[in-house]
Amino acid sequence: MSSDMQWLDWVKRIQAIAQTGLTYSKDVYDLERFEELRELSIEMLANYTNVSREKIKLHFGSETGYATPKVDIRGVVFKEGKILLVREKADNAWALPGGWADIGHSPSEIAVKEIEEESGYITVPKRILAVMDKKFHDHPPEQYHVYKIFIECQIVAGQPNGGVETSEVAFFDRDRLPELSLERNTVKQIQTMFQFLDDPSKTVILD
Repeated sequence: MSSDMQWLDWVKRIQAIAQTGLTYSKDVYDLERFEELRELSIEMLANYTNVSREKIKLHFGSETGYATPKVDIRGVVFKEGKILLVREKADNAWALPGGWADIGHSPSEIAVKEIEEESGYITVPKRILAVMDKKFHDHPPEQYHVYKIFIECQIVAGQPNGGVETSEVAFFDRDRLPELSLERNTVKQIQTMFQFLDDPSKTVILD
């Protein structure tokens, strides 16, 4: 993480300490202190971003249990030397199909489910390509600590069709990528996925 974004790392750590403390502490005074820490993390995040305090509290300051990173699963599908991308309705930019991991589903099940829901293609999982920590890559800053898992899948059926969250489906050449949804994937990450197409024996990437 760059030095000018160090504050975001501190905010996440403060929130994690507060959340874990609120989960396991029994002493009423400790609970008050941890609640104060959580409020401080919300105030800091609201001050340094354009996100409203209410929205931050709803999504960032209301989680319970031991604080752990979130997991984002991305499906990687190649066809005739091109990569499958979907246009996100949220920002009208393109991304590998995927989303947050769901309780009760394995990573490969999530990849297959997201690909079908967002692109219309039915696939089978082949292999894990990369596990990346979002903070090491050129994504816009966000409040969560996120691990990204990229899973290669192979088309077995289906037709291209947008979903609830996507409006278009297409395959793109590595040299003609569209505007990407940087919150979800970066140009460097997409180019890295093509390295696995070029070299099937390439070692899994781990941050």
